[in-house]
Amino acid sequence: MRRSDQRRDAVFACYQQEVTDRPLPVLLADARPFTVELAEGVEQHREELDAVIAEYARGWELSRIAPLEKNIMRVAIFEMNYRDDVPAEVAIDEAVEMAKKFSGTEAPGFVNGILGAVAEEMQTGTR
Repeated sequence: MRRSDQRRDAVFACYQQEVTDRPLPVLLADARPFTVELAEGVEQHREELDAVIAEYARGWELSRIAPLEKNIMRVAIFEMNYRDDVPAEVAIDEAVEMAKKFSGTEAPGFVNGILGAVAEEMQTGTR
């Protein structure tokens, strides 16, 4: 199974956990290791990831961002911050592609804008 598919599975597990309150371990019961690592990492760092999203989502309250888009960004920011084997460009590209496929027409630009700003600050060392 490709990493893209496992990222998608991690996003959907995090999304389902958020909207249904089902326990993450139940949602990940048959998941591959990379999917589990991403989803558990997002869960472990959720407050931090949400703070980053809120900081860059100027003019948007975190609670107004659709759960799917939030979880797409959470996974990407987790990878950018905690996975040395995933370049920021890959995390952003994968997130934007997911937003194109599964979200509304405005979502890809929104996701790209936030993640691009996060990556830029990471490169300059201000994040």
